[in-house]
Amino acid sequence: MKLLIKQDILLKHLNYVIKGISNKNLIPILNCIKFELTTDGLYLMSTDNEIAIKTFIDKKEIENIEILGDIVVSGRYIYEIIKKLPNDIISIEEVMDSKIYITTTNSSFTLNCNNSSEFPDLELEDSKTPVSIAKKLFKTIINQTAFATSTQESRPVLTGINFKIDENILECTATDSYRLAKKRIELSTTLTENINIIIPTKNLNELIRLFDEEEEDVELHIFNNKVIFKFDTIVMMSRLINGTYPDTSKLIPTEFTMDFKVVLGNLYNSIDRASLLTNEADKNTIKLSTKNDIATISSNIPEIGNVEDRVEIKKEKADEINIAFSSKYMMDALKSFDAEEVQLLFNGEIKPIIIKNPEMDDLIQLILPIRTY
Repeated sequence: MKLLIKQDILLKHLNYVIKGISNKNLIPILNCIKFELTTDGLYLMSTDNEIAIKTFIDKKEIENIEILGDIVVSGRYIYEIIKKLPNDIISIEEVMDSKIYITTTNSSFTLNCNNSSEFPDLELEDSKTPVSIAKKLFKTIINQTAFATSTQESRPVLTGINFKIDENILECTATDSYRLAKKRIELSTTLTENINIIIPTKNLNELIRLFDEEEEDVELHIFNNKVIFKFDTIVMMSRLINGTYPDTSKLIPTEFTMDFKVVLGNLYNSIDRASLLTNEADKNTIKLSTKNDIATISSNIPEIGNVEDRVEIKKEKADEINIAFSSKYMMDALKSFDAEEVQLLFNGEIKPIIIKNPEMDDLIQLILPIRTY
């Protein structure tokens, strides 16, 4: 294999595939990047068996293709070498004794190669009925739900986001059993079979980091044990989490004894100030109580002090609420809304708090209250 390529073009694509390598992997071949040079261009591939990433550099972006072939080389080393080279034309050449020779005008490196036949077959095939979603919308879905997933490996199904598709409705749910985020969107495709899968949140976060700002779609190819995302010149595979996601449909009430609307920014800033006098040991607990058109948000650390903050609210019923919850969870939930106002709905001080946009019902956040007695 031998080619000439500009440093910035190669580095751009190495930035993609380096995310498919895990520092914790003890299998040497899974710490490598595969280069496959064809008459069409250069493919770069990486995998840690949980995710796989493949990207393509068209021959039009390559200065010269001299000898076709493939090599497998340490991902970290080649990434750091290319990253530190000046933006110049780089020659990459496979030489005798399973080595590659990387040269520019003033620098030269030799790296040992691994056996190409040992590199896993990535199996990045297409499904019969792919689902297309605008990249911008897909990124929004993940940002509005991912924070609510669990970080505890004791319940693996809760460390992912549940994707359910019924005909043309996609519903994404995340929960750590103390809070829940649910987002619904309408798809342009109608599926004949229902989909119910759990995708690891860490893999979805890696995926959206690969997105650029262009208004294009990402294709989802869904299989029994994996999902493949295709967009731009990139293909990414993620393994699915085995198990049954809990049925969360009954957790969100349809009737409420009390609710109010409030300017999102005012409520967020008020909770942010009150959270200054909370601590993690007490789950960052703050209290919210209403009286007429004012909500008072308070917290205290006995050995340090207390805080009270007031914010104007709009409510139609005369009922009042006195409830405690995690300031961190509430701020995470509020940050997920792109709205002027939010609506908070209650069924007493020990039932879940529901937060939604009063103008749209595509996003619902749920937070369990904290008992303070």
